[in-house]
Amino acid sequence: MRLDLRPIIHAPGASLPFRFELDLSGLDFYGEKPFAHPIQISGTVRNAAGALELKGAAETTLELTCDRCLRPFSQVLELPVSTLLAEELEDEESDEIVLLDNGQADLEEIFTTALVLSMDAKHVCSEDCKGLCPTCGADLNEGPCGCRKEVDPRLAALAQLLDKDHA
Repeated sequence: MRLDLRPIIHAPGASLPFRFELDLSGLDFYGEKPFAHPIQISGTVRNAAGALELKGAAETTLELTCDRCLRPFSQVLELPVSTLLAEELEDEESDEIVLLDNGQADLEEIFTTALVLSMDAKHVCSEDCKGLCPTCGADLNEGPCGCRKEVDPRLAALAQLLDKDHA
């Protein structure tokens, strides 16, 4: 969605609200497509003393796979987005200022970039997820797997002593 900001560029105090849906269902993250649902985008661009300030939010539900136990899970994402907009930069480059194209802001690009940069590299269904057994692959969240724990080879002699005491 392109938002025409020409009506407020030279009007200090003026603002322009926006609201739209963003579809990123085709976006692939390491073989997954977490943006399965439409993303609700809303916000306002305000002219604050000649500076255009965009404040908005992106809201959706992500469909993810836990990196510990490999179970699918859903996670609500509410991402605030704030950036400055300008027609041109004076003697500097800044990643924090988005340039307008013919008085228009490409809101899809701004919010897509913010969403991609906010994604975590690892996803966990819960902080106390125990994951899978490295030996047999059983889900440890459902209970112990029954595998005998491997003893560190440096402590093997001590483990044999303990086994003799329990026999």
